[in-house]
Amino acid sequence: MNLVTISGPPSSGKTSVILKTIAAMTGRGIKPAVVKFDCLYTDDDELYRKAGIPVKKGLSGSLCPDHYFVSNIETVVDWGLEQEYDLLVSESAGLCNRCSPYIKGIRAVCVIDNLSGINTPKKIGPMLKSADVIVITKGDIVSQAEREVFASRVQAVNPRAVILHVNGLTGQAVMSSVPCSTMMHIISPPSRGWSCVSACRQPSAPTVSERRGSARATRWVM
Repeated sequence: MNLVTISGPPSSGKTSVILKTIAAMTGRGIKPAVVKFDCLYTDDDELYRKAGIPVKKGLSGSLCPDHYFVSNIETVVDWGLEQEYDLLVSESAGLCNRCSPYIKGIRAVCVIDNLSGINTPKKIGPMLKSADVIVITKGDIVSQAEREVFASRVQAVNPRAVILHVNGLTGQAVMSSVPCSTMMHIISPPSRGWSCVSACRQPSAPTVSERRGSARATRWVM
Protein backbone atom coordinates (compact mmCIF):
# COMPACT_ATOMS: atom_id res chain seq x y z
CA MET A 1 0.00 0.00 0.00
CA ASN A 2 1.21 3.49 -0.84
CA LEU A 3 0.46 6.36 1.55
CA VAL A 4 0.40 9.95 0.25
CA THR A 5 -0.08 12.99 2.47
CA ILE A 6 -1.87 15.99 0.97
CA SER A 7 -2.23 19.24 2.89
CA GLY A 8 -2.99 22.87 2.24
CA PRO A 9 -4.84 25.91 3.56
CA PRO A 10 -8.64 25.68 3.93
CA SER A 11 -10.59 26.01 0.65
CA SER A 12 -7.48 25.69 -1.50
CA GLY A 13 -9.01 22.86 -3.51
CA LYS A 14 -7.46 19.78 -1.88
CA THR A 15 -10.61 17.65 -2.00
CA SER A 16 -11.36 18.59 -5.60
CA VAL A 17 -7.82 17.73 -6.71
CA ILE A 18 -7.96 14.38 -4.92
CA LEU A 19 -11.37 13.52 -6.37
CA LYS A 20 -10.29 14.38 -9.92
CA THR A 21 -7.00 12.52 -9.58
CA ILE A 22 -8.63 9.37 -8.25
CA ALA A 23 -11.29 9.57 -10.96
CA ALA A 24 -8.51 9.68 -13.56
CA MET A 25 -7.19 6.39 -12.15
CA THR A 26 -10.42 4.56 -12.95
CA GLY A 27 -9.67 1.47 -14.96
CA ARG A 28 -6.07 1.14 -13.77
CA GLY A 29 -6.90 -1.48 -11.17
CA ILE A 30 -5.96 0.74 -8.22
CA LYS A 31 -8.01 0.44 -5.05
CA PRO A 32 -7.91 3.88 -3.34
CA ALA A 33 -9.16 5.24 -0.02
CA VAL A 34 -9.01 8.60 1.75
CA VAL A 35 -8.62 9.74 5.35
CA LYS A 36 -9.71 13.31 6.06
CA PHE A 37 -8.21 15.22 8.99
CA ASP A 38 -9.70 18.52 10.13
CA CYS A 39 -10.24 20.57 13.28
CA LEU A 40 -13.88 21.13 14.22
CA TYR A 41 -16.03 20.24 11.23
CA THR A 42 -15.88 18.82 7.71
CA ASP A 43 -18.39 17.30 5.33
CA ASP A 44 -15.82 16.44 2.67
CA ASP A 45 -16.22 12.79 3.63
CA GLU A 46 -19.69 12.90 2.07
CA LEU A 47 -18.15 14.00 -1.24
CA TYR A 48 -15.84 11.00 -1.19
CA ARG A 49 -18.69 8.64 -0.36
CA LYS A 50 -20.76 10.02 -3.23
CA ALA A 51 -17.82 9.29 -5.51
CA GLY A 52 -17.68 5.72 -4.21
CA ILE A 53 -14.36 6.23 -2.42
CA PRO A 54 -13.93 4.62 1.02
CA VAL A 55 -13.27 7.35 3.57
CA LYS A 56 -12.69 7.92 7.28
CA LYS A 57 -12.37 11.25 9.04
CA GLY A 58 -10.77 12.54 12.20
CA LEU A 59 -11.45 15.84 13.99
CA SER A 60 -8.66 17.17 16.18
CA GLY A 61 -10.80 19.50 18.28
CA SER A 62 -8.55 21.66 20.46
CA LEU A 63 -5.38 19.81 19.46
CA CYS A 64 -2.93 20.95 16.81
CA PRO A 65 -4.22 19.19 13.66
CA ASP A 66 -0.73 18.16 12.57
CA HIS A 67 0.06 16.58 15.95
CA TYR A 68 -3.32 14.87 15.82
CA PHE A 69 -2.50 13.55 12.35
CA VAL A 70 0.83 12.04 13.32
CA SER A 71 -0.65 10.62 16.54
CA ASN A 72 -3.24 8.68 14.55
CA ILE A 73 -1.29 7.71 11.45
CA GLU A 74 -0.58 4.16 12.62
CA THR A 75 -4.30 3.57 13.13
CA VAL A 76 -4.91 4.92 9.64
CA VAL A 77 -2.24 2.69 8.10
CA ASP A 78 -3.55 -0.38 9.91
CA TRP A 79 -7.04 0.31 8.54
CA GLY A 80 -5.69 0.66 5.02
CA LEU A 81 -3.71 -2.55 5.23
CA GLU A 82 -6.64 -4.47 6.69
CA GLN A 83 -8.84 -3.33 3.80
CA GLU A 84 -6.05 -4.10 1.29
CA TYR A 85 -6.11 -0.66 -0.35
CA ASP A 86 -3.42 0.06 -2.95
CA LEU A 87 -3.44 3.82 -2.33
CA LEU A 88 -4.30 5.64 0.88
CA VAL A 89 -4.52 9.44 0.65
CA SER A 90 -4.35 11.47 3.84
CA GLU A 91 -5.93 14.90 3.46
CA SER A 92 -5.14 17.45 6.15
CA ALA A 93 -6.41 20.99 6.55
CA GLY A 94 -2.91 21.94 7.63
CA LEU A 95 -4.10 24.72 9.90
CA CYS A 96 -0.95 24.80 12.03
CA ASN A 97 1.65 26.80 10.11
CA ARG A 98 4.43 25.96 12.56
CA CYS A 99 4.33 22.17 12.22
CA SER A 100 4.83 19.90 9.23
CA PRO A 101 1.85 17.71 8.27
CA TYR A 102 4.22 15.22 6.62
CA ILE A 103 6.26 12.17 7.60
CA LYS A 104 9.80 11.45 6.46
CA GLY A 105 9.78 8.90 3.67
CA ILE A 106 6.14 9.52 2.70
CA ARG A 107 5.18 11.43 -0.45
CA ALA A 108 4.10 14.96 0.51
CA VAL A 109 1.83 17.15 -1.61
CA CYS A 110 0.81 20.74 -0.80
CA VAL A 111 -2.21 22.33 -2.48
CA ILE A 112 -2.29 26.13 -2.55
CA ASP A 113 -4.44 28.50 -4.60
CA ASN A 114 -3.67 31.65 -6.55
CA LEU A 115 -6.27 33.64 -4.60
CA SER A 116 -4.72 33.04 -1.19
CA GLY A 117 -2.51 36.12 -1.36
CA ILE A 118 0.87 36.81 -2.87
CA ASN A 119 2.68 36.48 0.47
CA THR A 120 0.93 33.25 1.52
CA PRO A 121 3.84 31.02 0.39
CA LYS A 122 6.00 32.72 3.02
CA LYS A 123 3.37 32.32 5.74
CA ILE A 124 2.43 28.66 5.68
CA GLY A 125 5.78 27.30 6.80
CA PRO A 126 6.77 23.61 6.61
CA MET A 127 3.51 22.71 4.88
CA LEU A 128 4.93 24.28 1.73
CA LYS A 129 8.67 24.14 2.40
CA SER A 130 8.68 20.39 3.06
CA ALA A 131 6.42 19.30 0.17
CA ASP A 132 7.67 17.11 -2.66
CA VAL A 133 4.93 18.35 -4.98
CA ILE A 134 3.09 21.67 -4.93
CA VAL A 135 -0.25 21.92 -6.72
CA ILE A 136 -1.42 25.47 -7.49
CA THR A 137 -5.14 25.79 -8.13
CA LYS A 138 -7.65 28.45 -9.24
CA GLY A 139 -5.37 29.68 -11.99
CA ASP A 140 -8.34 29.90 -14.34
CA ILE A 141 -9.68 32.98 -12.54
CA VAL A 142 -6.50 35.05 -12.43
CA SER A 143 -4.37 36.50 -15.21
CA GLN A 144 -1.31 34.87 -16.74
CA ALA A 145 0.92 37.46 -15.09
CA GLU A 146 -0.63 36.80 -11.66
CA ARG A 147 -0.12 33.05 -12.09
CA GLU A 148 3.53 33.52 -12.98
CA VAL A 149 4.23 35.87 -10.08
CA PHE A 150 2.52 33.57 -7.58
CA ALA A 151 4.36 30.53 -8.94
CA SER A 152 7.68 32.36 -8.60
CA ARG A 153 6.90 33.11 -4.94
CA VAL A 154 6.11 29.45 -4.37
CA GLN A 155 9.31 28.30 -6.07
CA ALA A 156 11.37 30.76 -4.05
CA VAL A 157 10.14 29.11 -0.84
CA ASN A 158 10.59 25.53 -2.08
CA PRO A 159 12.87 25.37 -5.14
CA ARG A 160 13.20 21.56 -5.11
CA ALA A 161 9.48 20.75 -5.36
CA VAL A 162 7.64 19.78 -8.54
CA ILE A 163 5.05 22.50 -9.24
CA LEU A 164 1.81 21.63 -11.03
CA HIS A 165 -0.86 24.10 -12.11
CA VAL A 166 -4.22 22.34 -11.96
CA ASN A 167 -7.85 23.34 -12.29
CA GLY A 168 -9.42 21.61 -9.30
CA LEU A 169 -12.90 21.73 -10.85
CA THR A 170 -11.96 19.97 -14.07
CA GLY A 171 -8.64 18.36 -13.22
CA GLN A 172 -7.12 20.00 -16.25
CA ALA A 173 -3.65 21.53 -16.21
CA VAL A 174 -3.88 25.29 -16.61
CA MET A 175 -0.46 26.79 -17.18
CA SER A 176 2.11 24.04 -17.08
CA SER A 177 3.44 21.76 -19.76
CA VAL A 178 3.33 18.98 -17.15
CA PRO A 179 0.13 16.98 -17.77
CA CYS A 180 -2.19 15.93 -15.00
CA SER A 181 -1.12 12.35 -15.65
CA THR A 182 2.09 13.36 -13.86
CA MET A 183 0.05 13.91 -10.70
CA MET A 184 -1.41 10.42 -11.13
CA HIS A 185 2.09 8.97 -11.46
CA ILE A 186 3.27 10.85 -8.36
CA ILE A 187 0.56 9.48 -6.06
CA SER A 188 0.09 6.05 -7.67
CA PRO A 189 1.52 3.04 -5.82
CA PRO A 190 5.04 2.24 -7.04
CA SER A 191 5.44 -0.82 -9.22
CA ARG A 192 7.67 -2.69 -6.77
CA GLY A 193 5.11 -2.79 -4.00
CA TRP A 194 6.77 -0.33 -1.63
CA SER A 195 4.99 -0.31 1.70
CA CYS A 196 4.37 2.79 3.77
CA VAL A 197 4.45 0.87 7.06
CA SER A 198 8.20 1.05 7.60
CA ALA A 199 8.31 4.77 6.83
CA CYS A 200 5.47 5.47 9.23
CA ARG A 201 7.18 3.58 12.02
CA GLN A 202 10.82 4.42 11.50
CA PRO A 203 12.65 5.96 14.51
CA SER A 204 13.04 9.35 12.81
CA ALA A 205 9.29 9.73 12.45
CA PRO A 206 7.07 10.73 15.39
CA THR A 207 5.21 7.85 16.99
CA VAL A 208 1.81 7.59 18.58
CA SER A 209 3.01 6.29 21.93
CA GLU A 210 3.71 9.71 23.44
CA ARG A 211 0.21 11.01 22.80
CA ARG A 212 -1.81 7.81 22.67
CA GLY A 213 -3.93 8.72 25.69
CA SER A 214 -5.12 12.15 24.51
CA ALA A 215 -4.79 12.67 20.79
CA ARG A 216 -6.19 9.34 19.65
CA ALA A 217 -9.26 9.74 21.81
CA THR A 218 -10.17 13.15 20.42
CA ARG A 219 -13.10 12.99 18.01
CA TRP A 220 -11.66 10.23 15.79
CA VAL A 221 -14.48 9.06 13.54
CA MET A 222 -13.94 5.58 12.12
